[in-house]
Amino acid sequence: MFSPHQSAYFAHWLSLTGKAEEALTQTIASAKVDMNPHQVEAALFALRSPLSNGVVLADEVGLGKTIEASLVLARKWAERKRKLLLIVPATLRKQWSQELQEKFALPSIILESRNFNQEQKEGISNPFDREVVGQAAIVIASYEFAARKSQEVGRVPWDMVVFDEAHKLRNVYKTDGAKTARTLRDTLMKVSKILMSATPLQNSLLELYGLVSMIDPYFFGDLNSFRARYARPRLDEEELWGLRQRLRKLVNRTLRRKVQEEGGINFTKRYSLTEDFRPTPEELLLYEDVSHYLQSDDLLAIKPNARHLVTLAIRKILASSSYAIQGTLENMIERLEKKMPLLDVLESDYDSLSDTADSSEVDEEDSIDPEALQDEIDQLKSFKKLADSITRNAKADALLRVLDRAFDFNQRLGGARKAVIFTESVRTQTWLAGELEKNGFANQIVLLNGSNTDPSSRHIYQEWLQKHQGSARISGSKSADMKAALVDKFREDATLMICTEAGAEGINLQFCSILINYDLPWNPQRVEQRTGRVHRYGQKHDLVVVNFINKGNRADERVFELLSQKFQLFEGVFGASDEILGSIESGVDIERRIHEIYQKCRNDEQIEAQFNTLQDELKQQLEYRMQDASRSVLETFDVDVVKRLNMRRGRTIDQLNEYQHMLLRLAQAELPEAMFHQHRFRLDGQWFDVRWQEAEATDAQFFRPHEGLGTELIKQARRRPLDSSVLELDYAALDNGHFSDVQALLGQSGELVVDKLTFTSKKQKLEHLLVAAYTDQGQALAPRTASRLLQVPGQVASGNAALRHEEHLLAQLADNAYTHHQQAEQDNARYYEEENDKLERWAEDRKVALDIRNKQLDVEIREARKAARQLPTLQEKLNAKRELKRLEKERDDLVLAYHEEKKKIEAEEDRLLDEAAAMLELTVKQERLFAIRWTLKENR
Repeated sequence: MFSPHQSAYFAHWLSLTGKAEEALTQTIASAKVDMNPHQVEAALFALRSPLSNGVVLADEVGLGKTIEASLVLARKWAERKRKLLLIVPATLRKQWSQELQEKFALPSIILESRNFNQEQKEGISNPFDREVVGQAAIVIASYEFAARKSQEVGRVPWDMVVFDEAHKLRNVYKTDGAKTARTLRDTLMKVSKILMSATPLQNSLLELYGLVSMIDPYFFGDLNSFRARYARPRLDEEELWGLRQRLRKLVNRTLRRKVQEEGGINFTKRYSLTEDFRPTPEELLLYEDVSHYLQSDDLLAIKPNARHLVTLAIRKILASSSYAIQGTLENMIERLEKKMPLLDVLESDYDSLSDTADSSEVDEEDSIDPEALQDEIDQLKSFKKLADSITRNAKADALLRVLDRAFDFNQRLGGARKAVIFTESVRTQTWLAGELEKNGFANQIVLLNGSNTDPSSRHIYQEWLQKHQGSARISGSKSADMKAALVDKFREDATLMICTEAGAEGINLQFCSILINYDLPWNPQRVEQRTGRVHRYGQKHDLVVVNFINKGNRADERVFELLSQKFQLFEGVFGASDEILGSIESGVDIERRIHEIYQKCRNDEQIEAQFNTLQDELKQQLEYRMQDASRSVLETFDVDVVKRLNMRRGRTIDQLNEYQHMLLRLAQAELPEAMFHQHRFRLDGQWFDVRWQEAEATDAQFFRPHEGLGTELIKQARRRPLDSSVLELDYAALDNGHFSDVQALLGQSGELVVDKLTFTSKKQKLEHLLVAAYTDQGQALAPRTASRLLQVPGQVASGNAALRHEEHLLAQLADNAYTHHQQAEQDNARYYEEENDKLERWAEDRKVALDIRNKQLDVEIREARKAARQLPTLQEKLNAKRELKRLEKERDDLVLAYHEEKKKIEAEEDRLLDEAAAMLELTVKQERLFAIRWTLKENR
């Protein structure tokens, strides 16, 4: 249907590197995401200026900041910028990796102690540099690991670094803490960054200063000047307005209520059900025996550096079920007798242990002390014998009681008869499935964990592979396909899914609206991650959350009270609890503190006292009471946001539709043997669709420009040599509407040329296609009409066409190029002016700091003189006089240095502006892609 020349035009058009808005359309067309306008706005905000050192994406929780940052990373990847780093909480690493792959087809690698050390043993000096490794991938690391490996991180010239849960960094300005934050700030000072946080400040504007200093040390002056200008108890309106104006260039924030008004996302509610249970005497005895063993100060079987991890894992398994601890004790006994490490065997049961290990800065596995006493092994054998004798589990009985109540409640809310049950133990998962099958749920259960090697899961996987054989649903990754098979089985046939933490990472279960926490994590952020599997975008029903309260264990009760009442995890509107979660410095730290209480406390009185102390320490973070000024600083960014988002939605849809139509034209040009129907085509027995939702619903391949077939066709069309030819264009074959301006040219002929214009600077590359057309009747066509002419189906009628109107065509190209050049210069002038404004304010801040110190010294001198006159003894007066002289000398030195310091500040400002100008300096290149003669007919 299309000539090679038109195919080349389509391919170049589809792969232009351009301004953020045009370039982002390419990324959206390749993403498996229902894009909301506020997410596109946020990504454009992050890509807005080539001189930007970074931004804070501060949308309220539940609005998809992960999608926003992923869009930016995908855009960088499309520009062949491969040095990309994600620094995230340890518990979010796998989730990020899966989201990048599944939604954006972006490869990633999680670096942690084990694979980092292994690669170094294999001769790779710096595993963070994947170019050296020969494996292009986005690097994902936890905060703690990235800080520990700061030397290696700092040796890589990163194109961009993204920090998730960036509120961890907001106390970086403090000198008495925030060691990890300061290490990362110093290591990555000159790198462009995206900081993601729903709560960029909590109690003080100084926290906002901390985050901004992570991005750009030249945005504000020093801490003292910021404190003096903006951190006063009563901030006057003029200063507040000035702060808002400054932050508009750096912080992007959208509120949930505004997105709801625009109609992008509807939020459902959470309802909490609790079921009390009291362990049997045998269960209580087992708990107390093992707990006392773990509390022992002279425990020799575990080295001190692994004590926290091992005891934490055993406690969580013990709380899960007597069946789980029975198997763990058996393995422990075997390992201790062989003097082998415990961590790997514990991880096989408590499958979130690796995340805790990374956060705990444990690089080496524990090893057994060869002097460990035999009576410890004997103790463990006695515990195992007791566990073997337990035949009834009180919490399992409570689960059977509450299931019917949860199903009834959920049915009244309109939800399906489906529930996902979370446990922290793989053994408990297997045992619980057997108990539920014996009590009315036979053939209605799906298991999901980190390995899924059980016969039922393997059978479901094989059936799924047969069902989707030859379709795009099969990715080729066994772990990803196993998860897809089990989730499909749960959606279509099963009533219950029993999940572990590792199994649930990266899956979406919004078709289910009952969540049961059989085992409750101590980390509130992990609890919220669980909830996010079902309570997310696309959930149509209110959620029922079921928890169990152990009335035989006061510590367990207090943990539930903390998570439920203080963190508000289980009730309310979608995402409300995340506002509080965002104010917590680290869920892992809270988990550590709770574990310490379990380890130290011997009775209920001690437990009460320790939990009261913990809650008092967390009070400032938990109450979520920001200063009025702090709140208004961010919320003022929402002016006219609904109107703006409505306009963005329309533009995004129009641009995406145009891009998808052009992608289909390329396929028509390059694949004449394919059968096309609307927005899809069939090739070699396989359907391809440019719309990812329809592709997934019909087992078609998602046809996108930056992966697979789409990439190959673009490369093929771009590198094909083209001669000047005569094209015969058939207007009747145009199947995508009509172009009235082109229709007016029916029966005419003329000439057309296409050039590529490229502007390159140190910070960016902008490409444009220049299309000029001239008719044999002497009419110069508008650029838009000329471009539309190339979208009319046509074939080569003959080769070696000579141009007759080259002078007119060159004049058109020159005008077109001049317009683009002017626009590029105007954009650069705006970027430069913004940088100039920022640096002027920075210089003003620095000068304000000098004035403030001068005034402080004047006040101190006056007060010192006044105090000296009132001193009773000569010695005290002499000491006071010496202190007064010191202050006067400091003031005099400051006055003498004042103007010199101002000159230094101004010189630094000039240097930075010269650097910015050099970054924006453009080089221009214009190259001919092809030239044709054309005739436009309407063959019927």
